[in-house]
Amino acid sequence: MRPDVEAMKADIEQSVALLRRRLDWDVSLRKLDELNARVEDPTLWDNPEQAQAVSRDRSRLESQINSVRELESGLEEGVMLAEMADEEGDDATLEEARELLRGVKDRAARAELEALLSGEADGNDAYLEVNSGAGGTESNDWAGMLLRMYSRWAKAHGYEVTIEAHEEGEQAGVKSATILIEGPNAYGWLKSESGVHRLVRISPYDAAAKRHTSFASIGVSPVVDDTIEIDINPSDVRTDTYRASGAGGQHINKTDSAVRLTHVPTNTVVACQAGRSQHQNRDMAWKMLRARLYELELQKREAAAQALADAKTDIGWGHQIRSYVLQPYQMVKDLRTEVETSDTQGVLDGDLDQFMGAALAARVGETRDAK
Repeated sequence: MRPDVEAMKADIEQSVALLRRRLDWDVSLRKLDELNARVEDPTLWDNPEQAQAVSRDRSRLESQINSVRELESGLEEGVMLAEMADEEGDDATLEEARELLRGVKDRAARAELEALLSGEADGNDAYLEVNSGAGGTESNDWAGMLLRMYSRWAKAHGYEVTIEAHEEGEQAGVKSATILIEGPNAYGWLKSESGVHRLVRISPYDAAAKRHTSFASIGVSPVVDDTIEIDINPSDVRTDTYRASGAGGQHINKTDSAVRLTHVPTNTVVACQAGRSQHQNRDMAWKMLRARLYELELQKREAAAQALADAKTDIGWGHQIRSYVLQPYQMVKDLRTEVETSDTQGVLDGDLDQFMGAALAARVGETRDAK
């Protein structure tokens, strides 16, 4: 085989071997058999909560095992195609084999990173909240750009995105918004995005075409399922209702259907206006509040908790985790991992994997190149 094909083959084999070791392959296969047997036992469903937990564990383990098997199958197919192309001197088929192996290599790299998602809530869905910083229209527009960026990233990875709260800016963008991102490992991938994001560009709202710096903050919380107990004293929570804004027809503008909850001891505030009724919004707001308080508890267990708390206290200079520079040059740079790219448009369109991967690897002490 050609040297480049041999190199890709070796890289994929190394990734597969690493994934097998992390899974403890033989043990995982036996555990999956046990979980399959439990799921098929009708008496399991006498306890719905336990049944859901077993079903969730089974689905996650099955997905991990199938991922490794798909990598092995793709590697075998690509190598066979490359060997056949070499024997027949078929350059077109050889390029097809290269393309197939490149895809397998990319999937293997992502699978390696996903194997690091072993945190308590990494597999959960996530709430992502964006808030504009000081600066009026400029910061509101930047917050809107970030909301679009994360929505596009989520949809590109097959996640479901639902707007839970949305407060529009006076002229453009958003003052604040919260979206629910549903899919495997959503919180695990997104948790490192919490912090302040800085934009430098020529303002489209400045007639003098001067360069402006804008800030917006991102906060990420895991969706808390019924197996996690979060004890909230109702007397610690203040409830406010108000008229929802934005799209929604006449009904949404005539009733106080939106709900805002404030957890007084921690000064944690959540809001929901996506539902058709105050009752729906109240239920969703309570779920969001449980998620936020659970995230606060997780932060206490992590060494980065103080840095994250500091980032949330001031949406401005000195607290940013990533800079997006559109003028006088094109560069997006993560200030924690030093990962950078000149493809600013690609990043703003949702190409964030290299930043998330590097942050995830750094967070668990890995040194492998996230790219």
